[in-house]
Amino acid sequence: MSTTAIAIFTGKSTAMVLEDGGSRSWVLDQKKARGCEYAVLYFNEQSKYPTKGFTGHREAFLVGRISNVVPSRWVGGRYLIQFDAYAELSGDGVWPGWRNPVRYTTLEDLGIDETQLKFMPMPEVKHGPEAPTDVEADQSPLTIQAAKVRLASHYGVKPEQIEIVIRA
Repeated sequence: MSTTAIAIFTGKSTAMVLEDGGSRSWVLDQKKARGCEYAVLYFNEQSKYPTKGFTGHREAFLVGRISNVVPSRWVGGRYLIQFDAYAELSGDGVWPGWRNPVRYTTLEDLGIDETQLKFMPMPEVKHGPEAPTDVEADQSPLTIQAAKVRLASHYGVKPEQIEIVIRA
């Protein structure tokens, strides 16, 4: 029998994942992700986060037991994969180079033996809860100004430096 999992290529360290209560701000199918038992995190050393050298580039470093998938409070239209327990990994495979940083798979396909994982409970999240679990992502129309603000925040520039062109 296969054990469902989501493989995630992230620049966050174990400490950051524990602080957030899981792996955050992913574009994914919420229903499909909720159907997975585990998330396997692989380290992306080339990300924007200051975690260089945390572990080897592309190495699997953590398995989180998924407790819920909720809208992100950090970035609209994205999700936080919440964990209720986690197990640290060492030498359990590398990211194969898939183009998308989120992939639905199984522990078996990733070469991870569930019986060898030593799970620890997740620490309490200190920054407050995510959005309510029964609320879907905001469905209100996105304005040009709101898009500029979000893009500016993402790219580290001022909103007035963002140009949006609509061709009809």
